[in-house]
Amino acid sequence: MGTLQAIRASGSSCPAENSESLGEAVVGNANTSLGGAQCCPEQYRTWRSMVVCHHGDMKILLLGGTGFLGRAITTEVLARGHQMICLARGKGEVVDGTVLLRADRHHNDALTPVADRDWDGVIDLTSHPMHAQRAVRDLNTRHWVYVSSSSVYARGDVFEQDESADTLEALGSDVMSDMTQYGSAKVACENVYRDHSASYTIIRSGLIGGDGDHTGRSGYYPWRFAHPTGSDVLVPDPSFPIALIDAKDLSAWVIDCMEQQQIGTFNTTGITTTLAEVLELSREITTSSAAPRVVSNDVLAKFGVVPWMGAKSLPLWVGDPESRYVATLDTSAARKHGLCTRPLRETLTAALEYEEHRSRPRLAGLTDEDERGLRQTL
Repeated sequence: MGTLQAIRASGSSCPAENSESLGEAVVGNANTSLGGAQCCPEQYRTWRSMVVCHHGDMKILLLGGTGFLGRAITTEVLARGHQMICLARGKGEVVDGTVLLRADRHHNDALTPVADRDWDGVIDLTSHPMHAQRAVRDLNTRHWVYVSSSSVYARGDVFEQDESADTLEALGSDVMSDMTQYGSAKVACENVYRDHSASYTIIRSGLIGGDGDHTGRSGYYPWRFAHPTGSDVLVPDPSFPIALIDAKDLSAWVIDCMEQQQIGTFNTTGITTTLAEVLELSREITTSSAAPRVVSNDVLAKFGVVPWMGAKSLPLWVGDPESRYVATLDTSAARKHGLCTRPLRETLTAALEYEEHRSRPRLAGLTDEDERGLRQTL
């Protein structure tokens, strides 16, 4: 498996949402850019309050909702005074004030409980073309928002590709059989919504981080500087280009597109920076005395360290030149239509807070034992 394909197999951009059998409804207990310019935190908060359009009392259906991004979207919807129903198979909790319908979308009649009404908006997070096909077959809505992924793009060696860049061939089967088909499956889902309705927004999300990032990709470096295993923190090539979008900012823009019935396909991620800035901010946030120590790609490979995500990995980095720019996107179109993203420091701080209280294993990074072992080889 090639490096770019492996990154896609890890769910490189948009964490997969849980979307099990029909069951009872559950009520939940009860660096910013303005046209490309960086903004300080206060400017970001002012801008965010200006661009948010609170229409109030929309009836929104979220297909998904118990995972990382789904919970962030639900929180944003409720904060704006809209009504939200989530349909998902996930076993996780939903945000207070949300109705959750447990359903397995692999079943042909899974959408029956929500098919008898007209929705103001439907948001879908699926990676299975069959789910998208059944959604457009069974549901009625004024506007569709499909959250896709930057994994749809065919190349990873082009800096900040725009929405016209070549994509992978659409998956020919109804169901994604494994994560190596993730990008192609997302392309197929996009096509379903694009072909079905004139009122759609397709959002190709980049890497998502911040509070709730269970993968640990956005939280690993802040956490490691807060809990070093020595006088240094072992890191890969600090010049690697990286971009992150906070889950809260992505969710806010998803709902902006819903409220405004924004039409089109949009790349969505944060301002491109480098791993070096992530490392420096991580040191500052944690006031750590540990210094980053760069380890060459050859040494990392020899020790068995893999890029991006997985056991014994280092996130926010890929050594393969063909994947050099996999995390970057041209987001100028989305920003012209209101996307704004908070300073990277805020996202890393939120990710660290989550890391300090996480209750599930981290899916990216080196364990203490891994890092000590690697250091001994240097």
